[in-house]
Amino acid sequence: MREIQFREAVAEAMSEEMRRDENVFLMGEEVAEYNGAYKASKGMLDEFGPDRVIDTPIAELGFTGIGVGAAMNGLRPIVEFMTWNFAILSADQIINCAAKILQMSGGQFNIPIVFRGPNAQAGQLAATHSQSFENMYAHIPGLKVVTPSNPRDMKGLLKSAIRDNDPVLVMESEKMYGDKGMVPEGEYLIPIGVADVPREGTDVTIVSFGKIMKTVHAAAEELAKDGISAEIVDLRTIRPLDIDTIVKSVKKTNRLIIVEESFPVASISTEISYRVQRHAFDYLDAPIRRLTQSDTPFAFAPTLIEEALPNVGDVVRTAKELLYVEQ
Repeated sequence: MREIQFREAVAEAMSEEMRRDENVFLMGEEVAEYNGAYKASKGMLDEFGPDRVIDTPIAELGFTGIGVGAAMNGLRPIVEFMTWNFAILSADQIINCAAKILQMSGGQFNIPIVFRGPNAQAGQLAATHSQSFENMYAHIPGLKVVTPSNPRDMKGLLKSAIRDNDPVLVMESEKMYGDKGMVPEGEYLIPIGVADVPREGTDVTIVSFGKIMKTVHAAAEELAKDGISAEIVDLRTIRPLDIDTIVKSVKKTNRLIIVEESFPVASISTEISYRVQRHAFDYLDAPIRRLTQSDTPFAFAPTLIEEALPNVGDVVRTAKELLYVEQ
């Protein structure tokens, strides 16, 4: 094991897969000459050359369409978006083409393509640059959606995504690229669709994914100081959703909190709530609680950003409410 940054895990995953398979290539804005907008493709142009690390114009719809066409013809593109907010412009190619061509072609065309880039809020970027899109794309049959929370998971899941024969959306975070974590030295893959349980507990299950996992871990530490044992489930993959791991945990703890950095309506937490009550209703000793972003566009002011997102205090307070602990 060695400690590396999240951005280095991204670059290692892509580089290893490009060495392994000559059909893999990277394209996007500033991925080549500039080493990536977040330096997540540093050194790749020097190693693989301009035919496999390709700078594109600022035209998301156009280069996403090129990627889908390349995938239909046997290549394995990695399409980087400077932010998933900009991928709104290419949603037609992702939703109406990449997700549907396998079915519409009667199985003749697989679309082995990865779409990746930072997602959700990253500070004072205001409403149009701060949105979380996991639930929107998870709504679409034919797409897989991955949201790693640490460098180890990032590398293992991205390598699996590149090898997958279906379109996979990998949603990262600008606020995580500098995060450090322990990553294995050798070759490893993390399967898509399998959640992780990084902390076991007995009193309450807390489910989350992506960078807000840091808030969840901090809350679990605070709860432990008061003798409350929280079990954490890191989804890692949003679609397919590993509901079995969540249900198994709820059957042990009998309480569930879902923490999500997205709007509340039609959210991932809504889907989890339905499935848990469907498969583990008799095990619940308290109502399922969810903590999401406020149902408003993101503000620019730091004070309003803090108010809009779930924080450590929110998670701790909710857990104690479910356990009927006086506060």
